Amino acid sequence: MAAATESVLCARDGAIATITLNKPERLNALDKGMWRALGEIFARLDVDESLRCVILRGAGEKAFAAGADIAEFETERADVAQAREYGRVVQTTMDAVARCRHPVVAMIHGACVGGGLEMAAVCDMRICGESSRFGVPVKNLGLVMAYGEMKAFIELVGPAVALEIVLEGRVFGAQEAKEKGLVNRVVPDDKVTEEALAAARRIAEGAPLVARWHKKFARRLADPRPLTPEEYDESFACFGTEDFRIGYRAFLAKRKPEFRGR
Repeated sequence: MAAATESVLCARDGAIATITLNKPERLNALDKGMWRALGEIFARLDVDESLRCVILRGAGEKAFAAGADIAEFETERADVAQAREYGRVVQTTMDAVARCRHPVVAMIHGACVGGGLEMAAVCDMRICGESSRFGVPVKNLGLVMAYGEMKAFIELVGPAVALEIVLEGRVFGAQEAKEKGLVNRVVPDDKVTEEALAAARRIAEGAPLVARWHKKFARRLADPRPLTPEEYDESFACFGTEDFRIGYRAFLAKRKPEFRGR
């Protein structure tokens, strides 16, 4: 299991890891230490070949994460130099989540705003409750969403919706978030944990190499450069894996496959 801190927990259940932002008394608002710990945990999980899925959630049911911890601005983001260093930590962590080879499911209870929504945006799936709330009201603090954070946001919902969210700074509901493409699924509040765990288990039951390839292909196709012949040929590498033979034979035998990740 990857290293954790009191404010960022990491637990393991078979092939699924659950990372919990653990500061419920502040609605899991992210401070610099939490950003750094989260990035370090994802970097360690990325190289764990036995892992098949990661769940990211906030402690309790009031918030996934209510943005950055504004209480530390005076000491950690008081000027341009500090803000630049803080932004480097945030970007490193967002990159670690986005580039994690394993699928990442955001389990969203309650508020998911500011930095919390930016973090959810780089996950691969987002499942929320009917009363969840979303938004990026940084305009009210005189702050911008930095280039790297804005890029991830635009890749998820497109420039028009991203600009609407940051220019207006509204906090809006789950159904609107679904319509905007911010979340994949809205379920009753008391079913969020159940549905996110079910999604993670469905992912973990599949061939892990295939899930990793799909993540890689989706990232690469966001890049406008033409594919190289070698990149195109990688589309067919799965046919040389043991998991393909396991899956194919299981399908013919009408039984559930047990993939090995090789």
